[in-house]
Amino acid sequence: METKRLEFRQITDGLEFPEGPIAMADGSVLVVEIKGGRLIRVLPDGTKEVAAELGGGPNGAAIGPDGACYVCNNGGFNWITEADGYMRPHGRADAYTGGSIQRVDLATGEVTTLYTECDGVAINGPNDIVFDAQGNMWFTDHGKTYGRQMDCGAVYFAAADGSFIRQAAFPLVTPNGCGLSPDEKTLYVSETETGRLWHWPIVGPGELAKEPWPSPNGGTMVGGASGYQRFDSMALEANGNICVATLVTGGISVFSPEGEKLEYWQGPEPYCTNICFGGEDLRTAFITVSGTGRLVAVDWPRAGLPLLHQRG
Repeated sequence: METKRLEFRQITDGLEFPEGPIAMADGSVLVVEIKGGRLIRVLPDGTKEVAAELGGGPNGAAIGPDGACYVCNNGGFNWITEADGYMRPHGRADAYTGGSIQRVDLATGEVTTLYTECDGVAINGPNDIVFDAQGNMWFTDHGKTYGRQMDCGAVYFAAADGSFIRQAAFPLVTPNGCGLSPDEKTLYVSETETGRLWHWPIVGPGELAKEPWPSPNGGTMVGGASGYQRFDSMALEANGNICVATLVTGGISVFSPEGEKLEYWQGPEPYCTNICFGGEDLRTAFITVSGTGRLVAVDWPRAGLPLLHQRG
């Protein structure tokens, strides 16, 4: 595996732990602020506009089939801020009341809560989200850590109109990023604390083919971290490679669909949390560098996978 250094240009700073970047057709980038509880539109010149006040802890985000922005709200963290301003999450928020999936009308900023539970089981910490060609969403529930306890995580499948939700995979250990292969026949999920990347064949709406024991969740492991690293969100390249934002060392790990670790791109700080692709040729990677509150851009060597419902 080759290690390379990210040569980045800063788009903006001063964000309150940004994640969930979405590259829009007009050149702007939407990001959530987990600490700030907001959805922010970052213009090409770095100017920031508040698109919606979300509260809690908005985490992953994606554009749905109706052009609205759908947000995984984890309910919030407590925070540690170092003397130099560096931010890091620290356990479940004291004011935590639960996680949710929210819909944001980008024209008005109106926020609607779609899901807070599945079959009577609370959604504890929704983290990342991806839409399929039919306009349905897959999302991860990372769970919450509080005191000596840690929730088991899960993967859910749900309709964009709030009418249907089902649990697709359980249990996982802090599931974070999720993505679909170019042919939408495979679901990928990264786990934060284990540093593992899993995949499942998709056999129907919200239905995953499962491997038997000893797989802990029915998935097949694609690859893992190198040494002590933690995995965050992901984006796929057009050729099917999986780009996983990597914590601790801070960078992007690139896996082939067959599980070969192709590259590691070294970033500027430990919380390189999310990546998305934009620009006319989808050769610009937008990366959230969250501890220092920045959004950066990188000229990527290959094209990203187009997201079907993403519109300006």
